[in-house]
Amino acid sequence: MADSLWIIGVAMTKFGRFPDKDLIDLGSEAALGALGDAGLTIFDADVLAAGCLYETSGAGQRIQKQIGQTGIPVYNVANACATGATAFRVAAMAIKSGEASVALAVGLEQMGKRGLLGASPGGAGKRYEPSGRYGALGPVEGVLGTSLMPGTFAQSGMEYAGMYDGVGFEQFAKVAEKNHAHSTLNPLAQYQRAFTLEQIMNDEMIAYPNTKLMCCPTGDGAAAAVLTSGGRLASMPAEVRKRAVKVSASVMTSDPYVDGGSVQFDVNTLTRAAADQAYEAAGVSPQDLDLVELHDCFATAELRHYDNLRLCPEGGAGEWIDRRGPWRDGEIPVNVSGGLLSKGHPLGATGIANIYEVSTHLRGEAGDRQIEGAKVGMTHVIGLASACSVHILERASS
Repeated sequence: MADSLWIIGVAMTKFGRFPDKDLIDLGSEAALGALGDAGLTIFDADVLAAGCLYETSGAGQRIQKQIGQTGIPVYNVANACATGATAFRVAAMAIKSGEASVALAVGLEQMGKRGLLGASPGGAGKRYEPSGRYGALGPVEGVLGTSLMPGTFAQSGMEYAGMYDGVGFEQFAKVAEKNHAHSTLNPLAQYQRAFTLEQIMNDEMIAYPNTKLMCCPTGDGAAAAVLTSGGRLASMPAEVRKRAVKVSASVMTSDPYVDGGSVQFDVNTLTRAAADQAYEAAGVSPQDLDLVELHDCFATAELRHYDNLRLCPEGGAGEWIDRRGPWRDGEIPVNVSGGLLSKGHPLGATGIANIYEVSTHLRGEAGDRQIEGAKVGMTHVIGLASACSVHILERASS
């Protein structure tokens, strides 16, 4: 147990748009929440890792100015949508190396209605104000729906549909139907509204086959986690030990070189490699998972990741969603938080928010959305280009 890794505190803010708060307010709220959940303060932490994509100018140090400047090492990281998961891994590696016995990881972002590139809606000098929701590129998505992220993930989905029978527009839309339905049970989700399959399929088309309701929104939010070593955990109060969550695997991959040049944006190769390494490290199989929080930036991405994460037989993602395998009452519940499609996707916060969600279920503290008896869970996040992080978490033994 001495060389094991444990989560002893987690917290996340509600995701949404908060013009009355700044980025550091959000990060500090999550950091203090996670420390409080662990029964600790910033004075107990040996290291702090902060992940923020848009504002990389010392977010971790700025959080310390609000919650306590103790002189500990601070690491600031940015790794596209995998930024929060990367901060978590930095904290985890500080524990595993022996540099720290308690580490704080914070993921934070304040996007508002900015797109992934931080550009103004519609481009410089243009005014573009469509009504309704905003996808991963913000309002500009309606103009650039077939380029950048919407087009990348639309193409990935259509490639999968072309490879296997039983996968089409309706199956991709069923992913969004599920996640929007799940969000109604999550008070921290940015959106908490269910939609019918017809509403989803008839919404504004962004990049076929993803309609607007099949694209994640931008927004603001933060999440944090407190990690400790097995040796340090053994000396902590019984209540802390009882609620601790074991990190059985922490894996990060990037695109490998192939003949003819590197493969850009190959989210499938990244995910399969990370998942296989994580299963081996944790000594579990996909069938052992009680829930999964995966990177559903677009509905097409989630369906394809069922296959990449080995949650269904190869080529079987369409059939699996048809028989409701990933619903919260299905074989392996996926994105019971509402996923990025409804919970929201403040980029730097997402990786740790996924860890918050799975940890909360493993503790039996997820309220109305609780997956009963959850013992093993997985989190997955993709950052383009290119990073994939997969964590396998397990409930503490009784």
